Amino acid sequence: MPVTPVLTGRWNTPESWTLATYERTDGYQALRQALEMGPDGIIGLVKDSGLRGRGGAGFPTGMKWSFIPQGDGKPHYLVINADEGEPGTCKDAPLMMADPHSLIEGIIIASFAVRANHAFIYLRGELVHCGRRLRAAVAEAYHAGYLGADILGSGFSLDLVVHSGAGAYICGEETALLDSLEGRRGQPRLRPPFPATHGLYASPTVVNNVETIASVPYIVRRGVEWFRSMGRERSPGPKIYSLSGHVTRPGQYEAPMGTTLAELLEMAGGIRGGRRLKAWTPGGSSTPMLTADHLDVPLDFEGVAEAGSLLGTAAIMIMDETVDMLRVVRRLTQFYAHESCGKCTPCREGTPWMVGILSRLERGEGDVTDVDTLLDACDNIFGRAFCALADGATSPIVSGITFFRDEFLRAVPTGSAPGHAGTSALATESAVTESAATDSVAGSPDALARAH
Repeated sequence: MPVTPVLTGRWNTPESWTLATYERTDGYQALRQALEMGPDGIIGLVKDSGLRGRGGAGFPTGMKWSFIPQGDGKPHYLVINADEGEPGTCKDAPLMMADPHSLIEGIIIASFAVRANHAFIYLRGELVHCGRRLRAAVAEAYHAGYLGADILGSGFSLDLVVHSGAGAYICGEETALLDSLEGRRGQPRLRPPFPATHGLYASPTVVNNVETIASVPYIVRRGVEWFRSMGRERSPGPKIYSLSGHVTRPGQYEAPMGTTLAELLEMAGGIRGGRRLKAWTPGGSSTPMLTADHLDVPLDFEGVAEAGSLLGTAAIMIMDETVDMLRVVRRLTQFYAHESCGKCTPCREGTPWMVGILSRLERGEGDVTDVDTLLDACDNIFGRAFCALADGATSPIVSGITFFRDEFLRAVPTGSAPGHAGTSALATESAVTESAATDSVAGSPDALARAH
């Protein structure tokens, strides 16, 4: 499948991270065009392009910008969510490493559009080298007059701060990120009010993902029709897909929105060792897993939702036929239990409890009722927390049991106490239990989509 790189177009250029290289390859030309268009013109352009947030939720970017109240007398802020902590997600870090000025130019344009004079990049604390690259690029931009007072003689001023977090997964949630940026413990806020009116320092704030903002200069430079020529009608444009796990050539693959896993695997050399695909996540560990039956699902927001999952960050973790799904689910659930901020009781108490059940099953000490107990716990946790971390914690369990229930039951010892599973228990499990599990699973993807 022929692909013309856009977001990754400079990645293989020598010293791609420098201002000299960026300017030599049309860098900051979009900024000059944007300053002539005016804030409302930029917002209209981004709306017409159909650009949707690349951080997971897929909310229309131009619409989010238009929510910022004007003439309110308050300072406005733009905050870039670069706290890339979702297991399997690794697209923003290489983008910031290889092409930081595309992000900076996008930030300046977006800040001008929402009339913000202060912008922040909230960077994951572990990305130390990435932080050095970003700060060096910001210093170059200041020196060249792209940041600071009276940018390019336009009268518009912008200060940009790169802030490194402390490595908490919860700070990827936008309101927890804002609390952390203000110097408080990172915990999600109750909404409403929303960040558009009461965000950073209780002022109107736009929070966008790195890839989303890095796409903006290309839209301004090349236009709406060019952007919409890629992808699908409701999810246009290019996308960086992260392939990891049991794949021959793991890495970042840029392709139009709506590309299928079958096409991406062809680009990546297929499943490692010639083995068969067993399971995969379309958007990181918090999205329900899919199987080899979903190879031809269009990887955009609508296509993946129709298949019962979420596109998320397009972090595709590939698992081949050798993988023990019970172990996978236990490890992912353990991650969420560890990263829970502790604010909400269902998440704080429920996730460690589910880890305990999964660990007991993995040790061969479980009970046949444990599978239904897990589904019941997920049903009680889902949608009952301040943020989507708790919802994401239920996704591996519910989807894992949906597609690989036999593997969970096979871990139960034969002929132990009454109700313990074995070969006979697997065969005679009640229809009522099956029906209840199916009902629980069927409601999950739609509800998770609503939560996002």
